[in-house]
Amino acid sequence: MHGNSVPDSYVYVTEEGVARHYADGSVDALAWEDVVEVRVGGDPDSDILYVLLDRDGQGCVVPESATDTAFLARLRYLPDFDLDRLGEVVGAACGDYVVVWRSPEPPSALPNFEYD
Repeated sequence: MHGNSVPDSYVYVTEEGVARHYADGSVDALAWEDVVEVRVGGDPDSDILYVLLDRDGQGCVVPESATDTAFLARLRYLPDFDLDRLGEVVGAACGDYVVVWRSPEPPSALPNFEYD
């Protein structure tokens, strides 16, 4: 018997922000106006992860498998966001996380963020 598997998480992208909802009911959400850094990394054999961080180091981790054109289009609205650089980093992902965008006025230092 074939059934529909329930995803472990799903992502909503709106004009106001991005939210990742997990199967256990927890939610990571971030308003676009609060995003100060975007990192990309992960294992290309499983899934690339986009990590959006706010000034306090709180974030929302978005798997590439959950992204769509709305997510990528919204990233373009971040000041001076470079989609070409994003494509290069995604294409060369090797497990390390790389900062692909930082706010023109970032905080002096972001705390470490645990990636799931």
